Amino acid sequence: MAVFQRGTHGRGLRLAPTATAVVGFLVLVELTSGILQGYYTPLLTDIARHLGIHDADVNWFEAAQLMVAALVVPVLAKLGDMMGHRKVLLISTALTAAASWGVAFAPSFWFFLAAWALQGFYVVWLPLEIALIYSRSHHQLDGAALTRKAAGILVAGLELGVIVGALAGGFIGGALPDMLWLTLMIPAIAVTLCFFVILFGVPESESRTGGRLDLMGLTLLSTGLLLITAGLTFMRINGPGTWWAWAAVVLGIAAMIPFTRYELGHKDPLIDIRLLRKPSMWPVQLTAFLFGVSVLGAQAPLSTFARTAPAEVGYGLGASASVVSVLIGVYVLGMLAGALLYPVVTRWTTPRITLMGAAFMVALGYLMFLPFHDSTVQVLTNMAIAGIGSGALVAALPSAAAAAAPLTQTGMATGLTNATKTLGGAFASCVFGIALAGQALGSLTAGAGSTAAPLEGYLLVWTICGVTALVAAIALYFVPKLAFGPTLPVD
Repeated sequence: MAVFQRGTHGRGLRLAPTATAVVGFLVLVELTSGILQGYYTPLLTDIARHLGIHDADVNWFEAAQLMVAALVVPVLAKLGDMMGHRKVLLISTALTAAASWGVAFAPSFWFFLAAWALQGFYVVWLPLEIALIYSRSHHQLDGAALTRKAAGILVAGLELGVIVGALAGGFIGGALPDMLWLTLMIPAIAVTLCFFVILFGVPESESRTGGRLDLMGLTLLSTGLLLITAGLTFMRINGPGTWWAWAAVVLGIAAMIPFTRYELGHKDPLIDIRLLRKPSMWPVQLTAFLFGVSVLGAQAPLSTFARTAPAEVGYGLGASASVVSVLIGVYVLGMLAGALLYPVVTRWTTPRITLMGAAFMVALGYLMFLPFHDSTVQVLTNMAIAGIGSGALVAALPSAAAAAAPLTQTGMATGLTNATKTLGGAFASCVFGIALAGQALGSLTAGAGSTAAPLEGYLLVWTICGVTALVAAIALYFVPKLAFGPTLPVD
């Protein structure tokens, strides 16, 4: 049903887009986000050769983008509450488009690294979209349910984009082996078109707080996050014995103490610490951090485990690259199914129980790897189960945070779910890298001179993924029983 709103400056009435139309445009945005996440993966070796770098140096791409995402998401989310979520969505899309064009035509490794890092601005898209949708539907009795349904559809579009992006990247890269710059233009074109989709198809959110950005809070938070993510990154690259990497992490955590004290005394804080203390909010943010461990950290270990030849080391699947793509594809399809099932299941139970069930599914999927990892069928089954739970959580966490926050702080709350998830991914990237390096252990398991990671390392990775998901499910138990629904007070 079309909605009539008074036009700008009070002149007459204009026809506003329907909620369905708005979600449809935002699905295109998430499809683009998925393309960004999936397109480059088959091309990383070609990119390394083009830039004249070692394959190991590709790790810097992920590390740099994680750091940028962790730094900018809280700031852009807060600016969305202040200026309008659509406006900040446009700004972040323009910056991502510029970075994508930089990736396509980067003349050197360092230019490419900077452009790749700045692509991390896309991480704020989904939180801003959820906040925008909630701000326009909150006045309806079923506003929270509509937001959950929209979140499931958006995440389904995201996962579809990952699949399309991976297939397109592999196909176009194979068809144009000597024209990498042309191959890399495709995501840049997609993000540029995405900007105009938002500009002409997405209306602004209804509630804006105005005010000024908390620059001191921003400085303290950025310092802490930069130290933590940098320390974890260098620990992964240089090993756990790097004392100055540990020192950076400790200093980053210590920086959160003055940040918290300052925010508690600020009338318009960058992050509302009092809101985060509420029983309907802190378990959601903790779950996002713990979920980031598996959703951002487990896919690379899965790929290397599947490629490991059992005839040489006694474990692994000995799979080809095409079989690995099938494994990843099953996981992504599971996420797509989980995202679409999330709003349906919440109608049968409650959002709280659905969140707990999704976390338990993630835990079950990864813990099943401990006894069942000897065949492709077993691995496919495990990944499908974990994927369904993961897809539901990707859709559920930002919508739950929006429903638990006051209307003027939905951007901040939803943005924090992605920021904490990114920190969880950085933690996992460090720990998993150390676990799979295991040179001494690997020499005993895989034999001298082998480059395969030790089986014990993979078992540790799966255990960490499963246990963190279990802890998340337990934390969600402490959420009020009727949270995230229309009866939840948002004072």
